[in-house]
This record gives sequence, structure tokens and C-alpha cells, in this order.
Amino acid sequence: MRVAVHVQPRASRNAILGWHGEALKVALTAPPVDGEANAALQAYLAKALGLKKAQVTLVQGQSSRHKLVDLGMDQAAFTLALSKHF
Repeated sequence: MRVAVHVQPRASRNAILGWHGEALKVALTAPPVDGEANAALQAYLAKALGLKKAQVTLVQGQSSRHKLVDLGMDQAAFTLALSKHF
């Protein structure tokens, strides 16, 4: 499934903050430099949602705060995994 993500770089901690309009808002400690925030987003979403890093793919928005991420899970599994963070 694909999910729109709004990234907040240079946060005090990595966290899923909830919904920002239609996008999932994710805070990351990594700076938005040289792809560090993209790598951190991939690693954090994989860990937070119980996926392997290879199952989290950045489809769009490599240089933007607004990203489109492909997750190797279906809607029901995503909803269940996300419910553990709120």
C-alpha cells in the first residue's frame, strides 16, 4: 500500500505524530541533508510498523517534506500497526 507522509526533520525524537491532513506526520531526528532524513524515514517506518527495511520504499518526494512511501503491507495490517502508536 502507498501512504503519503509529511516529514518533520531535526525533531527531538523519532515519532509518528498522527495525521497532517491526508498525510501521516513523522518526526525524525535526522537533518534533511544528503538523503539522511530519507534513510532515517525508511528505517524508522520499518521498525515502527514491523517491516523489513526493504519493504519500505520512497516513491516520491526525495527532496521534499511531502513524500509518498510504498509499504509492503495491506491496509488492515497498516491500521493495526499504526494503532500501537496512538
